[in-house]
Amino acid sequence: MTYARHEPTDGFETLPRMPTWVTSGRAETLEDVAFLSGAALSHLHLVSGHDEVPQVLLRERLALRAAETCVAQSGRMERIAELRDVVHFLQPGDQPGPGGDVYLCWRRAVERPISVNALHRALPKADPEHIATWLDAGQGAPVARAAAVLQAVLADRPRDRTTAIVLADAVLAQALGWSHLTPLLGLCLKRAELRKAGNDLLLVCHRAVAMAAAEVTREAADLTRRAGRLKAVAPKLRAKGADEAVTVFLTREAVAPAALVSLRSDRAARRFCDRLVELGAVREMTGRDTFRLYGV
Repeated sequence: MTYARHEPTDGFETLPRMPTWVTSGRAETLEDVAFLSGAALSHLHLVSGHDEVPQVLLRERLALRAAETCVAQSGRMERIAELRDVVHFLQPGDQPGPGGDVYLCWRRAVERPISVNALHRALPKADPEHIATWLDAGQGAPVARAAAVLQAVLADRPRDRTTAIVLADAVLAQALGWSHLTPLLGLCLKRAELRKAGNDLLLVCHRAVAMAAAEVTREAADLTRRAGRLKAVAPKLRAKGADEAVTVFLTREAVAPAALVSLRSDRAARRFCDRLVELGAVREMTGRDTFRLYGV
């Protein structure tokens, strides 16, 4: 996302919290639900605009969660830990499998500013001309445009839920003036809801956006706090290449020691990761003794 810059803050505690009336509302009509989703998006826009929020890291984390949701919609049971393993330990020539494919789609979708070419890179099975046509399917307010794109893609490709939701989130981001796709519909839409159309689909999209905006706000606050802790301990790290390694952690959802190429060796990278765990700056995510992954 791209926003107006704020003055530096003292950290995550200054991030405004989502008003309780937004998340506790029990709206039933389309008008009321649309009002709540608009309020939630406005708040998310404000929160994510803070300089303290690690936006690249946040988008990566949300891409993984959206992938888990899309995989579940297809009836598969891969959870976050399994999807993370598939992608991070993928070797040249390996096939990631259906779940890994979905995760790679979402990761690529959030990496670059929104464009037809960037979305084609994320969704290689979709023709660029079709992507451009689908993105222009909707008019009006942001959520209405996203719902129209969702319906248009599913009308052409009823089983391709991932493509439909990625493009709907892309057009939603564009309509909100964000430079990058941030998964929202991908987090909260349910499989049965994708069979709806017209105002019924618009209603569930507004509800999904309101729920997702609240979840993303909480995730942003959590990652901001964790990133702040890592930045605070960074001056204590004396290993050669430590600054570059810290930057990797601040931009990737999960890191294998082998990815820390600025450090001297694999052994040095493993020791560096274990040191960060001791300092409370990162977490080991797998619970394994080998093939470990670490993250903020």
